Amino acid sequence: MNNKIIIILIILLVASLVTSSIYLYMQYKEDKKQEDIFEELSNVIIGEDSESNEETNNKVDISKLYEENNDFIGWLQIENTNISYPIMQTEKERKDYYLKRNFYKQYSSLGTPYIAEYCNVIESDNIIIYGHHITNNKMFGELENYKNKNFYNNHKIINFNTIYGNADYEIIAVFKTIAYTNTDFKYYNFVKAETEKEYNNFIDKCKRLSLYETEKTARYGEKLLTLSTCEYSNKNR
Repeated sequence: MNNKIIIILIILLVASLVTSSIYLYMQYKEDKKQEDIFEELSNVIIGEDSESNEETNNKVDISKLYEENNDFIGWLQIENTNISYPIMQTEKERKDYYLKRNFYKQYSSLGTPYIAEYCNVIESDNIIIYGHHITNNKMFGELENYKNKNFYNNHKIINFNTIYGNADYEIIAVFKTIAYTNTDFKYYNFVKAETEKEYNNFIDKCKRLSLYETEKTARYGEKLLTLSTCEYSNKNR
């Protein structure tokens, strides 16, 4: 009787391992497919032989990807990192559409970075871009490295090339906050400043929360870019 129980338990354990292995393999295939799509899109608009950031910016051809999918709004890139991705945006009725979809609107657990639906690339003072925190520096997982000031010192500039024009943003603050509570900083609510004071208050809050002093700030009228991802040292960050 005991032998039968042991055999059954071993069979169940083996079946569980096989199931887990199949899941991991399927997840790997899905992630690899999404990574291949990003590389394919990058080659379309940037080219395969860029030798410098300046040369890369000159080669970007936004219109080609916009013709394929008019949810495409631009290309985000941080030099010498894995962050080089298309950025999407949808209307309110399709909120978070690209949370689990690739550029071609197919299911993808990696999703595609996207702008909050209530932002306007031209008119908003603050453009908020969401992306998944994936291990091994994939997607916005590499933002984790900005906890280290040495990494920041070597990666201060973010390039965002949109269908409306190209812009470089210099990082002024790196912070973490608990999302969706009544007491913590709701950075995602700041899109358009009604007054200079409101703008400056937002900047001051970001600077106070920053993990370190960047010695950089923003002046009223300058456009802001916020990259947002999950952070797992506490829940809901």
